[in-house]
Amino acid sequence: MVQVDNSHQTVLVVDFGAQYAQLIARRVREARVYSEIVPNTVTAKEINNRNPTAIILSGGPKSVHADGAPLIDPDVYELGIPILGICYGSQLIAQQLGGTVDRSGRGEYGRTQLSPTGEPSQLLPDDVTTGDVVWMSHFDAVTEPPQGFTVTASTIEAPAAVIEDTNRRIYGVQYHPEVAHTPHGQSLLQRFLGEVAHCQADWTMTNVIDESVEAIRSQIGEGRAICGLSGGVDSAVAAALVHKAIGSQLVCVFVDTGLMRLGEGEQVVETFQRTQGIELIHERAADTFFEALQGITDPEDKRKTIGEKFIRIFEQAQGGVTDARFLVQGTLYPDVIESGTNDAAKIKSHHNVGGLPDDMEFELVEPLRNLFKDEVRAVGTELGLPDEIVWRQPFPGPGLGVRIIGEVTPEAVAILQHADAIVREEILNAGLERDIWQAFAVLADIRSVGVMGDERTYARPIIIRAVTSEDAMTADWARLPYEILESMSSRIINEVDGVNRVVYDITSKPPGTIEWE
Repeated sequence: MVQVDNSHQTVLVVDFGAQYAQLIARRVREARVYSEIVPNTVTAKEINNRNPTAIILSGGPKSVHADGAPLIDPDVYELGIPILGICYGSQLIAQQLGGTVDRSGRGEYGRTQLSPTGEPSQLLPDDVTTGDVVWMSHFDAVTEPPQGFTVTASTIEAPAAVIEDTNRRIYGVQYHPEVAHTPHGQSLLQRFLGEVAHCQADWTMTNVIDESVEAIRSQIGEGRAICGLSGGVDSAVAAALVHKAIGSQLVCVFVDTGLMRLGEGEQVVETFQRTQGIELIHERAADTFFEALQGITDPEDKRKTIGEKFIRIFEQAQGGVTDARFLVQGTLYPDVIESGTNDAAKIKSHHNVGGLPDDMEFELVEPLRNLFKDEVRAVGTELGLPDEIVWRQPFPGPGLGVRIIGEVTPEAVAILQHADAIVREEILNAGLERDIWQAFAVLADIRSVGVMGDERTYARPIIIRAVTSEDAMTADWARLPYEILESMSSRIINEVDGVNRVVYDITSKPPGTIEWE
């Protein structure tokens, strides 16, 4: 598997759960500093062997007083490596080093005003003043910092909202600087990384490409590789990156599953075969997938069926490249997290992570496995891919198969393709394509009564799903203007046969996921 031979200084983000670690790691990379996530079970010796430039302890959903609350090896504090604790991480620092963490009152959730104490601070940006907004999410709070720490800021319910031990270079903040709702949050992280930890800001997409190319060549050597193009951003960028590394040693296989969005199959062929000059095998396999999916309604079974069938068709499609033993996939870091790791509970399996057959004959090449979506787009732009590919909205590997609730049939796919095209077209016409992370249609496996003209109908509903996000780890439902929703609804009901009702999903992630299955 491709692993970037990373010579950059590394910040280790210790994961205490609830997906905070992924967002922190992304913010560190935005500061052009390389970051990796490690479990809270990591030992001081293991950390020291990694030789990180800094350590960040993430937030988490538990109380430090709860039975079984996650801890960090206390020897970590003796390594001499700069440490920043955020929310739970700050409370853990205080508790493990002899301070006091109590339930201070009613807790703080959401926007809260911060008050610097006037003590000299290495951590707070110089322009932070009393009344500045920070984003809180806590019930416990540090009420008495450990010996050697200075309190440099507080809030009404967090008397030690920012604590600093400048001699040991250990710091804690009760609020969440990694979220956009803390306006000075990124500046605080950059100050910690640059002025406290002296990290070099050399993590750029140009470096990522150069290091990935080297790693790909090292893994594949003189061999041949096949890339599975799904029509989405991830597989497209992975293909372009591998093609840059090994050129004609790469053959792309586009398996037309029949589960793509309207018109996308033709665009994939146009972009890669004619524009990029990459050898492309076009397998039209819709009938095969529909046959395999007959009678299957469980979403996990659908994902695994699609994933296995995808690989089997790859194996059959090698043609003149029977010597190919490498399979290129566009797996991203959020895919790995959601499919379950040592540090994250399984949310759902992704077909390119958890749905591959055990007897697969290929060795995986996953050059994007450690990247977030925004980094993938930046890599794609750097590689010269057109905006129509790079800025295409994320699309699940199993395609429309996991946007159809219930059995996947050609008739259901046709309904969904047309409804989905209307949703995306209205978003485009409104100029919101770059503001919306994903906007799509879902076809539910229920029927409802309706009236169209003078006739009673009993047809299926379309669910519109539109979310805003920065990395797909968390997402909020998009507040689309009513007139756009009205236009979508009117067009879908009037233009798509078999639909008599349109509803809008207003669930954020968490508790929901972006996709329905």
